Amino acid sequence: SRFLTARLIPTRTAQDLFAGWWSLLQDLGGVPRVLVWDGEGAIGRWRRGVSELTGDTQGFRGTLGSKVIICRPGDPEAKGVVERANGYMETSFLPGRTFTSPQDFNTQLGGWLVLANSRTKRVLGCAPDQRVGADRAAMLTLPPVAPVTGWSAALRLPRDYYVRLDANDYSVHPTAVGRRVQVNADLDTVRVFFEGRLVAEHQRCWARHQTLTD
Repeated sequence: SRFLTARLIPTRTAQDLFAGWWSLLQDLGGVPRVLVWDGEGAIGRWRRGVSELTGDTQGFRGTLGSKVIICRPGDPEAKGVVERANGYMETSFLPGRTFTSPQDFNTQLGGWLVLANSRTKRVLGCAPDQRVGADRAAMLTLPPVAPVTGWSAALRLPRDYYVRLDANDYSVHPTAVGRRVQVNADLDTVRVFFEGRLVAEHQRCWARHQTLTD
């Protein structure tokens, strides 16, 4: 159908890649039977003529029930439709726009994608949003249990009452100093829990080597 979905994410780590991927699959309302990737470090690689998936990819793929194909190096034809879509966004969405934040970028991108998917494609003879229903009908259903995505770690809160996530330090309420806390983060928010109680909540910072204090 040439139906486009996209989202800007903070990093290319498995935690953020799969969180972004899962959010798009939920918006799409189905799971493709085959997912195609370049040789991304967090996804897998070709080694001695055999493709190897990372443990994170195997877990994500297994929950969805999909197959993952890693493109061979120097094989742009394997995902030419994706490369053309990237070029389309680069020449039609980005020029002339300004963005105040990652959230603003994704808001503008979401609005543009609605328009892009409603435009008639000469190769199709119709708009992508008129044909995507047939794609969804052939897809797998969303799994009843969501795949594990995002960041999660248990640690003892040091005396300076900061936790580090993706090269940034986030403050935690000092009452949890010396205690074990649970750090959870997604694409937008960093949260810290102590004995089930929220002791820190920050907007995720996309810069690096920053100290965020509340």
